[in-house]
Amino acid sequence: MSAARGIVWIHSAPAVLCPHIEWALSAALGAVVRLEWTPQPVEPGTCRAEYSWTGTPDSGAKLASALRGCAQVRFEVTQDASAGGEGTRWSYTPRLGVHAAVIGVHGDVLVTEQRLKRAIAADALGQRPLAEAIADLLGVPWDAELEPFRQAEDGASVRWLRAHVG
Repeated sequence: MSAARGIVWIHSAPAVLCPHIEWALSAALGAVVRLEWTPQPVEPGTCRAEYSWTGTPDSGAKLASALRGCAQVRFEVTQDASAGGEGTRWSYTPRLGVHAAVIGVHGDVLVTEQRLKRAIAADALGQRPLAEAIADLLGVPWDAELEPFRQAEDGASVRWLRAHVG
């Protein structure tokens, strides 16, 4: 079985949950995970961390599911594209819930034909404006809510994810 890899970004987590998050990640990967926690200046009392992971092809989904159980946590999990397929990004905020997106080799969010057809039909039926539906398909509300948390304090390393312009 080929290995998959990616990154987990914990954008904000109450300090009391940090050990639980490490346990959840460890269980999902089947290996001990220790994170280097730093204060999250956007939300006092919370911490941030990132972790580069390697695992089985289903590890990204397992990691996102494990973190989803920590409802007060803001996070993103990426799984890089591989010879077996496109990449994936899972974004989560307590207010919006989870957003999963297929990510192409150049970092673009890929939206399936059927999802676009449903958005067009909902617009035509007056159920939802097309621009709003497409923004959700692309994850724009999640990017907007997570962007302040993606910023690191002065002097800390920053790994930028592609932010969508809505």
